[in-house]
Amino acid sequence: MIMCDDKHCLFLLYSLPVFYPNILIICRDGEAIRARPKPPAASLTTKKTEKIQQSKPKAEFYWDDNGEPHAIRRKQIIKKYPEIKRLLGHDPMFKYVVSLVITIQLTAVYYVRSASWPIFFTVAYFVGGTSNHMLMLAMHELSHNLGFRKPIHNKIFSIVANLPIGIPSAIQFKRYHLEHHRYQGEHGLDRDIPTLVEAKAISSVAAKFFFVFFQIFFYALRPLFVHPKKPKTLEFLNYAACGVFNAATVYFLGWSAMLYFLLGSLLGAGLHPMAGHFIAEHYVFVEGFETYSYYGILNIFAFNVGYHNEHHDFPFIPGSRLPMVRKIAPEFYDHLPQTD
Repeated sequence: MIMCDDKHCLFLLYSLPVFYPNILIICRDGEAIRARPKPPAASLTTKKTEKIQQSKPKAEFYWDDNGEPHAIRRKQIIKKYPEIKRLLGHDPMFKYVVSLVITIQLTAVYYVRSASWPIFFTVAYFVGGTSNHMLMLAMHELSHNLGFRKPIHNKIFSIVANLPIGIPSAIQFKRYHLEHHRYQGEHGLDRDIPTLVEAKAISSVAAKFFFVFFQIFFYALRPLFVHPKKPKTLEFLNYAACGVFNAATVYFLGWSAMLYFLLGSLLGAGLHPMAGHFIAEHYVFVEGFETYSYYGILNIFAFNVGYHNEHHDFPFIPGSRLPMVRKIAPEFYDHLPQTD
């Protein structure tokens, strides 16, 4: 089990599992990679989770019997600083920022589609990867209804933000991500946590490298195997919109343009600095802490998702205002493991 207390190694360590095969992933009432055994919790959230727990050897799990840290801290902060509730609500400027990122992608693909392969891949990595990852994080913000007042407007705009990514996922992401907040770390319910099968199969250096490079597919496909949900009407609309956009891209700009969008998503969510938060957010670096914040410059491109403790404490405060949470209540965050 790896425990890292280096305060400068969280956010950019997208490659950490490659070099540390025994990295521990916390899972309240759930599994962890290479975890030490600990007695199970007295009760679990659902019967399904209880059944999964009983079917696995206890030596494969890391057990945490403490209460959900974010709900506890949220109550304490609101009690001491009730004015923090003024930060709740959508960000009126958010839609303009996202529209700018979409425009950058459309402009880039128009000019780079006929470029030489070295230029094509360079732009796809730096511009396409960064932009598409920003759009993924835009879908994250919209899943919390932080772009518009009405939920339906957030859903529709999330589909728009999804278009340059090339793979329909906006509506499905919202359904699963909200459960990540509700059941953070709970085995069989939190799809952000790798499964025990992944933990056992991905243990070598080569396998870890493969996981990091293609982690977007693990992230996207895991919900199909862990507590899957039946698709709803808006998901089919999401599929249709992306299908039409992809077809139009190929028809008017060619297959190289479609490749640019897909490469941007693959590279931006893989071996890319922007993708560091996938590992930095909830992999255990310091025992007893299951969420970590990053306060560095990449937050400019990440809608402040690095303020991850603050985000989980107040998921309905937009990223643009998360720094204010820490400013108002510094004593609740300054002592937590973090990096900048």
